[in-house]
Formats: sequence, structure tokens, C-alpha cells
Amino acid sequence: MTAPLRLGVNIDHVATVRNARGGAYPDPLRAARLAQEAGADGITAHLREDRRHISDADIDGLMQVLTVPLNFEMAATPEMQAIALRHKPHAVCIVPEKREERTTEGGLEVAREENRLAHFIAPLREAGCRVSIFIAADPRQIEAAHRIGAEVIELHTGAYCDAHAEGHLAARDAELSRLREMAAFGHALGLEVHAGHGLTYDTVQPVAAFPEVRELNIGHFLIGEAIFRGLTPAIHEMRRLMDEARA
Repeated sequence: MTAPLRLGVNIDHVATVRNARGGAYPDPLRAARLAQEAGADGITAHLREDRRHISDADIDGLMQVLTVPLNFEMAATPEMQAIALRHKPHAVCIVPEKREERTTEGGLEVAREENRLAHFIAPLREAGCRVSIFIAADPRQIEAAHRIGAEVIELHTGAYCDAHAEGHLAARDAELSRLREMAAFGHALGLEVHAGHGLTYDTVQPVAAFPEVRELNIGHFLIGEAIFRGLTPAIHEMRRLMDEARA
């Protein structure tokens, strides 16, 4: 029997809109509450070093109000490690981060930084956080994530989604095949496999159908779609498509 597929809703870009005016609205915490009421299995928030969207106060608030797990996305820096150890969220997802990027551009380079990352995640694991590594669908990176003691990998679906959006069907299908193979590979190593980045109503079902994938993390599209139909209906439709694909 195929395992249930969880939906993590990323609320970063509610904070992006709020910060455009420098006020208090829209409130990411309200979005998180609505998302969990709509059936989200978890909330994802990325506290970037430059604080361009989610703030420290947002993380404080989320830890207080959430009844579903918080997936705390963070760079592998001492500052972020200290924040994660103070809050002890359910999960931490280690992501690459560059100041000049608009959004996370690719997966974390684990294979070249294996020793540093192994030492970095050890205190997080000891504190009871599930450690996830956001990586490309690359066997070298998956093997390295396994060696350093990560429990979860999140496969970067951005290249697949970009190829679909640009109408490059051969590239899209090749990326989808790579994701499918690497999901199976990670699962065979004993890792829990998640996926995310750029997923939309048009692209979610092929990924949701992978039996090894246990969770999808989706944010930017859902927040954008909420402008037109509301956050709750937007999440309901994503959940419906995921469940349909899984069935």
C-alpha cells in the first residue's frame, strides 16, 4: 500500500508582500493558521540571513501557534543553527543560500562539504530535530546526505517545473525521469524522500505519483493562487490533485 502523501505549505511570500510596505499585513501567522485549517500537514518557513521575508518574530510566533509541524528552512550558518537549537522545531531543512539570488537556485552541495555538514547537523539531531537536506536529484548528493546522518532529503523540482513552463517537453520528461529514479534511490538507502520548488497545479501530479515521496513542500504558487481564489480553496485544490495522483 502506498504511504500517504503530506503537504507542507510554505508561507514565506506572505511575508514578502507584508515587507513590501513595511507594515504588519498580510500576517504570515494568519496564513499559517488558515493553511493548517485547510488541511496542510505542516508549515514551512525559511529564515534567510538577510531577513527578506520571514522574520525572527515570525518564527517565534509560529512556534507558539502551530498545531502542525514546523519545517524550518535555513542556511548552514552558526547563526541559524543557534536559532534552530533555541526553538527546536520539528524539522530543519538545510538549504543553499546566496544573497543575490531571488529564490533558492539549486540544491545544497553536500558531497564537497560532507565533513562540515556532518558536524553542523549533529547538534540539531541531538536536539530532536529531523534534519532534511535540500538537494538536486543527483546520486552523489543523495549518498553524501545519507552518510552525514540526514534522515530526510528534499529533491529540488525546479528544473522540471521550469522546463514544463518553457515548453521544453523533452527536458521536462528527462528531469521527471531523473526525479523518479532518485526518489527510488534515496528511499532504498533508508532516507525519507520529500520534493519541492516551483510545483503548480500543472506539474504536481507526476511528482505526487512517485510512491517513495512522502511530502511535497509548496509555497510561492499557492500564495499567488490565493490572490485569485483564496488560500483555503487554493490549498484544497492542491490537496485534491495530490490525492488523485496518489490514488
